[in-house]
Amino acid sequence: MPQFLLNKRLIILLVSIIVLVALIGFSLRERSKLSWPEQFVKDTTGWVQSLVSKPAHLVAGFFGSLQDIQNTYQENKELKSRIENLVSLEAQVQSLKKDNKDLRDILGEKKTLADSKPLPATVIGRNPDRWHEMIIIDKGKINGIKQNMAVVTANGLIGKVKSVNQFSSTVQLLSSMDPKNRISAVIQGDTNVYGLIEGYNSDKNELQIKAIPSSAKIQKGQTVITSGLGGFFPSGLLIGKVVDVKPDQYGLNQTALVKPGADFYDIQNVMVIQRNMMQPNTSALSDSQGAGM
Repeated sequence: MPQFLLNKRLIILLVSIIVLVALIGFSLRERSKLSWPEQFVKDTTGWVQSLVSKPAHLVAGFFGSLQDIQNTYQENKELKSRIENLVSLEAQVQSLKKDNKDLRDILGEKKTLADSKPLPATVIGRNPDRWHEMIIIDKGKINGIKQNMAVVTANGLIGKVKSVNQFSSTVQLLSSMDPKNRISAVIQGDTNVYGLIEGYNSDKNELQIKAIPSSAKIQKGQTVITSGLGGFFPSGLLIGKVVDVKPDQYGLNQTALVKPGADFYDIQNVMVIQRNMMQPNTSALSDSQGAGM
């Protein structure tokens, strides 16, 4: 009797395996529609997944909304604080402007190195082989453009007018490797530090301000602007911020590395800045074409 039961179980096992293999083969073949058991299982599984996923999504969305509300609250708090500081700064600026105007009126001084007139222009050409050196804009002599005028974007100084045609002009960028492309700059601080922008590191996207006395105290984050002493650029045009300072090879001077405010790679619209104050005689400035714009 036990031997009969063992044989019976073995037969049932073999039949089950055969049926399973047959079902697998049946399910794997190409068919235009599923069988009713398969369709039933698929529909039931889909219904259960939908029943579970909807509450799960609702719960996740609820907690996500709470996190967004908390983040929005913190951002709103910070923005309110900044707005309050901005209002205070605007009031101080207006007061300083009024005081400055009153003092200039008393002294009879009507012009400063910062006085300038902006002229909007659009970039119409750029050579891929000289991408970091030159751009061509759609303003020329007919628009009052002159050689050595400063060119800026909304984020800062990008270069100067190199050559002028009747209806267009070529602008030399600060990222150009031309050794004669030097700009007179000042690092703002408790005591202003003057130097010349000479050179650009394309790998790190940094300008170099050289000829800084070793005794000058410079810190990271200080703002760099044009000095206006080169004879062509007005003062106060943003150049960038100091990211590092290192001594030169002889230890007599320092070199400040400056992160430009403007993006030299993507330039679409610019402003050509015309200085209102009379320019000095070029013969009075040594090497005026190369040094100190």
